[in-house]
Amino acid sequence: QVQLVESGGGLVQAGGSLRLSCVASGRTFGTYAMGWFRQAPGKEREFVADITHSEGDPYYADSVKGRFTISRDNAKNTVYLQMNSLKPEDTAVYYCVSRSTRASWPRYWGQGTQVTVSS
Repeated sequence: QVQLVESGGGLVQAGGSLRLSCVASGRTFGTYAMGWFRQAPGKEREFVADITHSEGDPYYADSVKGRFTISRDNAKNTVYLQMNSLKPEDTAVYYCVSRSTRASWPRYWGQGTQVTVSS
């Protein structure tokens, strides 16, 4: 089992910034990548970004490229999501995930943290 705990959500005006953090614990040795999904009200959960554990290779959804930056600190088992130039459409619950591959749906999920961007 892998436990994921997110922090850093909140309310911000459009154009502002937030940084999300996620700490992993438990059986993390099989982790291929960690990342973030989000779910807005009335919409399906969608991929935001992830980063591979070993190489630090990031991958982003087109909707956040150039605005969001994902990074990780393996010594702290922590992944970060720096979100800049936030838009109202970024409003969602953001979930940290741990993935064994990029091709499959993540197995482990955090409890989620709310990000609200006001216009």
